[in-house]
Amino acid sequence: MPRSAPSRAHGASSKSRKPHAIRIIGGDWKRTPLPVLDLDGLRPTPDRVRETLFNWLGQRLDGERCLDLFAGSGALGFEAASRGAARVLMVERNARAAAQLRANQERLAARTIEIAEADGLRLAASLPPASFDVVFLDPPFGDDLLDKALALAAPLVSEDGFLYVEAGAALDVDANEALAGWKIVREGKAGAVHFHLLQRENEE
Repeated sequence: MPRSAPSRAHGASSKSRKPHAIRIIGGDWKRTPLPVLDLDGLRPTPDRVRETLFNWLGQRLDGERCLDLFAGSGALGFEAASRGAARVLMVERNARAAAQLRANQERLAARTIEIAEADGLRLAASLPPASFDVVFLDPPFGDDLLDKALALAAPLVSEDGFLYVEAGAALDVDANEALAGWKIVREGKAGAVHFHLLQRENEE
């Protein structure tokens, strides 16, 4: 069984900090600000990166099933739901971050969102193959989680689906056994963040 994996909120102290906010870029909740706790290691995907990613995905995700495996602030999952995703499963093991996700879900009356307060790797190992059309994978940088997360997340993507990966370095698909049969269809860099959209080789 995989070892427990921290979320992007891993390492947060119990001391409360002043919250800040993320802003939904597009879709039904466009321009809506959502509070985010200021926790150590919590690293919301920047607005510019999210805008680029959802341009790559075609703006709308109507009817798609999405998984945000290390949800953290929920920036990716809320954005997907705003753009019409039929189901968005957000996984976050930090109790305070998960509580904030639930509060934002309630604020939006977001019925297509499910929030699991759980270890990302353990939960991924329990999910059926090909059960999501888009998997967002943004584990904490520097915690040696990426290879384990890729190995568990890649099989969860449907045949013609997409795997989105944020990392502290550019992905080398050829050097990663978990990504055999996958290709990078789009990639970019913003500051220290390398972001990649992948699809299986047999898909155009």
